[in-house]
Amino acid sequence: MKICYPGGREATGKVIEVSAPHRIVFTYGYADGQLIPPGGSRVTIELEPIGSATRLHLMHEVADERARNDHIQGWRYQLSLFANIAADLAHAGAAATVDAWFEAWADPDATSRERTLSRVALPMLEFRDRYSNTDGIADLVAHITAAQHFMPGFRMERIGNVRHCQGTVLADYVARSVDGTQRAAGTNVFHFSADGRLAEVIGFMSMAGASKP
Repeated sequence: MKICYPGGREATGKVIEVSAPHRIVFTYGYADGQLIPPGGSRVTIELEPIGSATRLHLMHEVADERARNDHIQGWRYQLSLFANIAADLAHAGAAATVDAWFEAWADPDATSRERTLSRVALPMLEFRDRYSNTDGIADLVAHITAAQHFMPGFRMERIGNVRHCQGTVLADYVARSVDGTQRAAGTNVFHFSADGRLAEVIGFMSMAGASKP
């Protein structure tokens, strides 16, 4: 196998063991022979199931301390790329989940609202913002009922694309009154569980016309 890095440097190696989907072992070196010659080091990657998640173990066996130190940050970078790829696949429906969250806040039927939230969130979902501090879907359903009483007709809608990084999603939104006038805007931070449901939501809202501190 060959990997071409920016600047034209080429890494090369040979797969010497595969036990799919749990373990792969391969050699690693550079075609130009600098720092690590071709076949001069060995990488072992093992995947360990941890509940609904996966723990990755990586060992890079090198000949000297300099080679080890020069590759620590590189592996951190590569593992972050891998983690984002896996998280993007696991949370491919994040935008739809966020939209369902906002729809639940506008749903006047408490039973329907609870059904929607139970579909997209964990039973003990935590929600925090400047006006809320709830633990669990039951508390949140009651809180939304109160919010609808004091802010009748308010509807929140997502604007723009969600921004996702390894299970945390940022989503901007606006809140409008019945006549369509924008009354507030904000950003919600959504923390997803490994199974794709909401575990925690933190809201940041600014009311229209509010002065900044």
